[in-house]
Amino acid sequence: MVSKTVVAFILINCVPGKENEVSRKLSEIKLIRETFTLFGEYDLISKIETKDYKELETTVVERIRNIPGIVETKTLTGIKF
Repeated sequence: MVSKTVVAFILINCVPGKENEVSRKLSEIKLIRETFTLFGEYDLISKIETKDYKELETTVVERIRNIPGIVETKTLTGIKF
């Protein structure tokens, strides 16, 4: 049986000027695979891979949203085949 991984992309808006600091904090979260700076409606996008939706929920709600400088997040989820 093939194990499936939950993949999500977190769109993030930051307090102006805090993008680099937030990006550094995101890099400390082991489940986040990569983060990019965006130009447009959102400031950053992070790719996260978790073993299930509960782990995704916990990481987003308890870790990512509590990073100082984050104003808003939007999570787009999927499943890796």
